[in-house]
Amino acid sequence: MIRLIRTIAVALVAAFSGAALAASDYPNRPVKWIVTYPPGGTTDVLARIIATWLTEKMGQPFIIENKPGGGNNIGTELAIKSPADGYTLLLVNPAHGINATLYTNLNFNVIRDVQPVAGLVKSPNVMEVTNSFPARTVKEFIDYCKANPGKINWASSGVGTSVHMSGEMFKMMTGCQMLHVPYKGAGPAIADLIPGHAHVLFDNLPSSIGHIKGGRLRALAVTTKEPDAALPGIPTVAETVPGYEATAWFGIGVPKGTPREIVDKLNAEVNRALADPKMKEKLAEMGGRTIPGTPEDFGRVMAEETARWEKVVKASGAKVE
Repeated sequence: MIRLIRTIAVALVAAFSGAALAASDYPNRPVKWIVTYPPGGTTDVLARIIATWLTEKMGQPFIIENKPGGGNNIGTELAIKSPADGYTLLLVNPAHGINATLYTNLNFNVIRDVQPVAGLVKSPNVMEVTNSFPARTVKEFIDYCKANPGKINWASSGVGTSVHMSGEMFKMMTGCQMLHVPYKGAGPAIADLIPGHAHVLFDNLPSSIGHIKGGRLRALAVTTKEPDAALPGIPTVAETVPGYEATAWFGIGVPKGTPREIVDKLNAEVNRALADPKMKEKLAEMGGRTIPGTPEDFGRVMAEETARWEKVVKASGAKVE
């Protein structure tokens, strides 16, 4: 028995020593960062900004791998099944909270299988239309929609995204009948919205703000309770549709079981990035409000947002097999 106890003790010491050594040496090779949407959308743009910082400060390339498809689920499952060694990151986004209720047969549970690392930003979504669309206010949009039921093509960045569910909430609360056209990310959706192949999009602000400020798209309203400083003069949807609110949130996760020392090292560097004045200004210009904190802080965001979107999904009646 004494020999067994000694053996276990030696094994534990070796394990802890190995984890500490791995953390002190981390990263010693390129790090893969899975983004579950194609290039051009908020998740991709945000990940590339933070990846550039991490690459410069941590001495190894942080390489974005776009893995779109399956309503966010293909890339997520790929990340979850990767080795828990800190060399695969996941860009956690609102669809992870939404899909927990929307999909009936997921092969994973994000709250259980993803280890939170750090929050990045929260941002509003923006209700925007193609420039040729006749409505210039939310009220005019609702009036037009009710006069032309089923004739508005409502684009989204994919089934289960906050972009999709923001539109579902709008439909539910206004009675508007719109044809949902899901794309494989915000980039392709915007590409069809600009020439008028689609009519309206409730996009994450960071991926659309450049098109709005450049005059290629027209913003009708933001989806948060309060107006956003990044779009001065643009009202909220709630001013016309009382009680309407939707917020996008983003952060970093890793496969469950990743050594805490590595998680803490990543968390510390991300928080340094979010505290940098130039980084904060850049993210604010995109419509993002930084959410620094501990891994546990971001874990609470994930849990709270999952619970909040569960109510929306159930109320909308939306389901995906």
